[in-house]
This record gives sequence, C-alpha cells and structure tokens, in this order.
Amino acid sequence: MKKTVNFDDPETYHLYFGNEDGTPGTIITFFPWSGSYKGRIGDGQVGVTTYVVPEGAFRFWENRFSALGIDWVRTDRFGEQYLRFEDPHGLKLEFVEREEGKMNTWEFGGVSKTEAIKGFGGAVLFSSNPQQTAALLENIMGFERIDEDGDLIRFKSPGEIGNTIDLKSTRGIRGLMGIGTVHHIAWRAVDDRDQLDWKRHLDANGFRATPVQDRNYFNAIYFREDGEILFEIATDPPGFAIDEPHDRMGERLMLPQQYEKHRAELEESLDPIEVKELDI
Repeated sequence: MKKTVNFDDPETYHLYFGNEDGTPGTIITFFPWSGSYKGRIGDGQVGVTTYVVPEGAFRFWENRFSALGIDWVRTDRFGEQYLRFEDPHGLKLEFVEREEGKMNTWEFGGVSKTEAIKGFGGAVLFSSNPQQTAALLENIMGFERIDEDGDLIRFKSPGEIGNTIDLKSTRGIRGLMGIGTVHHIAWRAVDDRDQLDWKRHLDANGFRATPVQDRNYFNAIYFREDGEILFEIATDPPGFAIDEPHDRMGERLMLPQQYEKHRAELEESLDPIEVKELDI
C-alpha cells in the first residue's frame, strides 16, 4: 500500500494498493471521502474491475469469501470462468484464473503466493456510445477486436496482465459518480516521451488530452472518450519506491513537497488507517 493525499484535495487520502513492488498493472487507487453520497454504476464508467489469480485458486477464494460472509457467484464469458463479488460499498469486482502474469511473492493474512492476486486482468466497460468506444479502442489505441459473447465485445492488447477489455455493446442506465463507482481507468506509457507521443496522437484524432499532471510517482494525462468514460495514460516511472523503501511502504503518510509544510495539520485531520490480519 502507498499512503498519500489527493493532490487536489489534500485533506482526503489517496491510497494505492498493488503488489509488493507497486508494479504498473497491479495498482488500484481509492479516495475515501467520508460521508459522501452513493454513486450508481452505469454508462460512462468502468462497470467491473477484473483481477487475475493463479490457476486453481478459485476454491481458496470461494472458501475465504464464504468464511467472511461475502456473497460470490461464478459466471462464464468468452470460455473463461469468473468469480464475481462486490466490496462493502457496491464496487463490482471479479477474479479470473489465468496462467499469464508474474506470481505475487508476498504472503499475508492466510493468502499464499499460490492464491495471491497477480494484478489486473482488465475491465468491463459500460459506454454511453459503445460504437465510438469500440472504434477508439481498436483504431486509436491499438487493441485487437477478437471476439463477441452476447452483448460483450472483447479487445486485447499485448501484455500479460491488464490487457483484456470487454465492452458492453448495449446501452443501459447512465452512471452517477459517487461511492462504489470507478472514477477512471488508467493505461500505461513507457516513459514521458511515450506519453507525449500518445498526447499528440490523441489530439490529432480529436481527443483533447489534458496537459501532463505530475503525480510524484508517475506523470498523467486524461481525456474523456466519446462514451463518456474518463481515460488516464500514466507513465511507468519513476515508481512508488522513490521516497520510501519497498518493505516499509504504507507505514508512513507520504506527502508531495507542496504539502509537507502542512504535515502536522493533515496528520491530525486524516482518519488513522490500520492494516490488520483478518481472523478467519
């Protein structure tokens, strides 16, 4: 875990969760706005976030979820089985077993490396304009359209994790941002030069990407595609270990330079966070 603050709202945490090295392709972030309103998952959002686990890990996770009172269901699409569940706020998540992806070597709380999450598998996108989103993925971003299953279209890009996108080809209810929804989906750029190449490419094709935003651990640009989903393109470097060692990540609140002078006030106002082992 990486514990810092929202650059635009420093009295709110920006929490990064990933593997032991904070490797790109494993990172999900949360902004815990206490007392905020409940969102609604729908068009213009990531509908489901997919994680990859090792082959044969489903039985472990089914037993673990059942022991913790988490409802789960197995689903099937494109010849793969998925273990779908929700977090306490209604965020839709799922696991898929795949051989691809580096094994996670960190073991904690009864989860061994033979069951631990490897990283993202991809996502299911809910678009308010599915045809335009499909055209963007295939013609602008270079994904390969490989199959259809019911009202889902599957796209893949090179890579071992996070490279499979399922796009819902039918429209539904419009999404509303709030608790239990995904704010944006991020794509990787190799470095700053690659990111600027992407910005020029997007601008040339009618997508207005933001100026580069310095996020300390990566640089980011953002654009909203024609299906109203917010896309980010983030650089791999410099990474999450630039200001604290790997084995101490998440223990201390890390602040960008502009907020360091306010450390005492921020540490006083932010709710304390404890990572604890579950009693199962």
